[in-house]
Amino acid sequence: MLIGVPKEIKNHEYRVAMTPDGVRALVAAGHAVRVQSSAGAAIGFADAAYREAGAEVADSAAEVWRAELVVKVKEPQASETPLLQSGQLLFCYLHLAAAPELAKTLLEKNVAAIGYETVTDAGGGFPLLRPMSEIAGRMAPQMGALGLMLPYGGNGTLICGVPGVWPARVAVIGGGTVGMNAVRMAVGLGAQVRLLDRDADRLRHAEEMYGARCETAFATPGEVAQAAEQSDIVIGAAMVAGRRAPHILTREHLKSMRPGSVLVDVSIDQGGISETSRPTTHSEPFYVEENIVHYCVTNMPGAVARTATLALTQATLPFVLALADKGVGAAEENPHLGRGLQIHGGKITYPGLAEDIEKQR
Repeated sequence: MLIGVPKEIKNHEYRVAMTPDGVRALVAAGHAVRVQSSAGAAIGFADAAYREAGAEVADSAAEVWRAELVVKVKEPQASETPLLQSGQLLFCYLHLAAAPELAKTLLEKNVAAIGYETVTDAGGGFPLLRPMSEIAGRMAPQMGALGLMLPYGGNGTLICGVPGVWPARVAVIGGGTVGMNAVRMAVGLGAQVRLLDRDADRLRHAEEMYGARCETAFATPGEVAQAAEQSDIVIGAAMVAGRRAPHILTREHLKSMRPGSVLVDVSIDQGGISETSRPTTHSEPFYVEENIVHYCVTNMPGAVARTATLALTQATLPFVLALADKGVGAAEENPHLGRGLQIHGGKITYPGLAEDIEKQR
């Protein structure tokens, strides 16, 4: 099979879906790989390294998108969708619940689309989402700390404080992979940290890990409202796999926060947890609404693209090999890969996704 690896074109997206080592593994398995020129150049993977691994390096995106299987990082952008081919297999992050127009295009183009974010493992986890969630979670307190600085619209609070001055108060809503990594980083930065979730085992685990350095609370509406009002940084880390993120924060919640506080909405890929959240880019990551600084970048790990690429491609390669060997049949044979199949045969095949998209029409 011919596998295409295009250069990512989303704003400040420097990740690449395949390393030279990954190409080498695919070529050894009898497949052909076509990589767009400079796809990995920003993070130290030169075209020469891909050629040495056995790939063909193509000058144009159009040549790469002629492949039977296209493997990339982020969802196809508007300028890429005309390049989609009928019957093509697409493997990348999709986040279609927040992108109904892209879902419509994939249906019309008769593409078989597999989303990294809903592929599962034997334990019910999400092995292709996990490494990026870990990175985004660890970045979130850093971005919140930046947003608190006056040049970005913040109230001038230093996240770790100084002797005699309280540190910032950080509330993390959601105790999954993103949330626990955000707690880890916020505790390490010296903030006062509170974790809210609806799973008692997750809250118990956080207390066992961090003791008094992380307070925990069940995520009732009242506790969420109180946490928002009392926090300098709120980190949105709630997720429903493959579906639109729940709106947990209202405009009224934000009005109750101290002016110049920060909302870091890591859930923005799936629509965000606040009704005031809207996607931003690494070029313009912050905006202020209701006197609150919002950070809603949809590709946070793209800012640390070398680390992110290495972490992601280690996880995706076994699935890419399976798809290269058997095409969409690999998703039909393997139930974990099959959970990633979101669009096939002109139909939405992921439970709940069609319902979420229909609500947005």
